[in-house]
Amino acid sequence: MDLGSFQTNSSVSCRLASQIPDVCRTEDCCLGIDEAGRGPVLGPMVYGICFCPISMKEELKALKVADSKTLTEAERENLFEKVDGASSYVGWALQVLSPNTISTSMLQRTKYNLNALSHDTAIGLVQYALDNGVQLKEIFVDTVGPADKYEDKLSKLFPGIDVTVRPKADSLFPVVSAASICAKVARDRIVKGWNFSEDLGDVNPEYGSGYPGDPKTKAWLLKYLDPVFGFPQFVRFSWSTAQTLLDSKGVTVHWDDDEEDGEKAAQRQNNKSMLSYFSAPAGGNNQNPTHQTHRFFTERRLKSLDTL
Repeated sequence: MDLGSFQTNSSVSCRLASQIPDVCRTEDCCLGIDEAGRGPVLGPMVYGICFCPISMKEELKALKVADSKTLTEAERENLFEKVDGASSYVGWALQVLSPNTISTSMLQRTKYNLNALSHDTAIGLVQYALDNGVQLKEIFVDTVGPADKYEDKLSKLFPGIDVTVRPKADSLFPVVSAASICAKVARDRIVKGWNFSEDLGDVNPEYGSGYPGDPKTKAWLLKYLDPVFGFPQFVRFSWSTAQTLLDSKGVTVHWDDDEEDGEKAAQRQNNKSMLSYFSAPAGGNNQNPTHQTHRFFTERRLKSLDTL
């Protein structure tokens, strides 16, 4: 698993994938979907898929894959090596969603919540498998939101494929367990080897579980909170824990336009509003002898208009 592309620029998301086994392009296949790192305030969320021929489900089960949350880090690493080593019939792909991607998505003007982001990421991974020739006939998914609605959504998007969405699917279907392990191993490695682009000196690695309720995590957030620039990109700044700390410990910024019209605010401070530069003077006479028009406008014979 080569994480180099993400570690080079951890502010954006990236996709990692194994080779597609030849048998997956000729035989009917099943595919499992799961994620790792949905809840933490630190680090990325990683979505994973794993796929193999339906005829080889028992071989995958024989690898003794299990829900990654029930395994130790060493056990997950060992099982990932087994899954990755079964490359003659097992393939996998991951989408790494950076903390920056998650937070900017959730805080953009048109709200894009974590469930919608999760759905779209999972759909993108399924489409990736199809585009690469994997003969999908069955999809098993660990649910995000109401299982029946998610199942109906995926069934409509991928007609002809039998879709099963269940809570705790990673403990019910080995192909989902394998996806869970791939995702969790990738997230653990990324978090452990995070390359801080900010100048923070020797960063304390003792940040606890990364979950908002962990005292160690809160202490780490407080230590590396810059009162002006906020948190390093390792932090999901859209999480309420991060926002609360920033509100209480960060420098207060007052935006006049939050409370009054921009022109009124400018007048109160004896400044000109930006809008004043785009409006013609009263009476329609826009020839101001003290104002020299920039050559950009004169060369193009552009003039101000007060009527259309």
